[in-house]
This record gives sequence, structure tokens and C-alpha cells, in this order.
Amino acid sequence: MDNFYSMDELRQMGFKHLGGEDILISRKASIYRPERMSFGNHVRIDDFCLLSGGVAFGNYIHIAAYSAFFGGNCSITMDDFSGLAYRCTIVASSDDYSGMYLTNPTVNSIYRKCTTESIHIGKHVVLGAGSIVLPGIDLGEGCSFGAMSLVNKSTEPWGMYVGAPCKRIRERRQDMLNLERRFLEENEKDG
Repeated sequence: MDNFYSMDELRQMGFKHLGGEDILISRKASIYRPERMSFGNHVRIDDFCLLSGGVAFGNYIHIAAYSAFFGGNCSITMDDFSGLAYRCTIVASSDDYSGMYLTNPTVNSIYRKCTTESIHIGKHVVLGAGSIVLPGIDLGEGCSFGAMSLVNKSTEPWGMYVGAPCKRIRERRQDMLNLERRFLEENEKDG
């Protein structure tokens, strides 16, 4: 497991909270402001991911390679059993692109206008490869998003969404709730 940091190494990084079990963060991931980050149990962050600012992961979370979290001074929260496929981007802070203001962090803030709002990714949410979530979004429990979806509005629970901007195309099955219950019961017996 040399590809992932050991628990001792993770503790030394100064995270706000670390769960006690099965936290795998790739040595090739980039981590900024770990003192604002929290991890539950059974969390895996793959190669070339970028984590920045206030990020809180629940339990049984997977973040695939090349995904990025830009929490800024806000928070990005991922509830249990949620995950991101390759190259997803979660952006809690963004410059105004209208042309009325200057942009980018090298410019004094009095000349910029930034939107900075927290993001919530509900339980059992899964984002397809290349998806983007913009500031202030609440992804309802159980939603799934097809590859390259642009999520610019909050979503209602248990829907399947696709497109840019994404649109709800149908209801998502909830069979996984029974599987979750069985899985957790079996793990309690084994633990």
C-alpha cells in the first residue's frame, strides 16, 4: 500500500478530523489546507486529485483520479456512499465572468466579484466522469449524473440527470437502500 499515505502520515498532516478505519489517500493527490478537512471511515482518494479548503467526507466515499474540490472559504460536504468518477470538479467559489470585474486570485479582491457558496452532495449520489458542480448546489439524496453533466441548480432526490446544464430524465431506483442495510449489518457482525 505504498501508493497511499499511512494513517500515521495522515495524522501528521493536521486534518481537522480523521476517521479510524480504511482511509486511503494517494501520495499523488494534492492537499491544501488540511486543517479544514474531515474524513469519515472507508474513504479512498485516487491519484492526481486536488483537495482544497473546507471539505468533509462521510463514510464509504470514493473519489476517482483527476477529480478536484475547490472549497475555498466554504464547505463541500459528501454524505455516505457517494462518489465521483474520473475528472469531476466541485467548485464552491468562482469569479464573475460577465466582464464587469477582473478575475483570478492574483488581482486584489476589490476589483473582483466572487460567488462563494457551500455545496452538499447527498447520500448515494454518484457523478459521472467529467461532471462539474457549481457553487451553492445541493445534490439530493440518491441522484446520479451522467458523464460530463454540468450541475448549475440544486436537484431533487432520487433522480437521474444528464446534460449541460443537466436535466432530470427519470427516477433512480432505490434498491441500494436495502443493500446498504444488509451491508452495514454484515459489517457490524464482522467488526
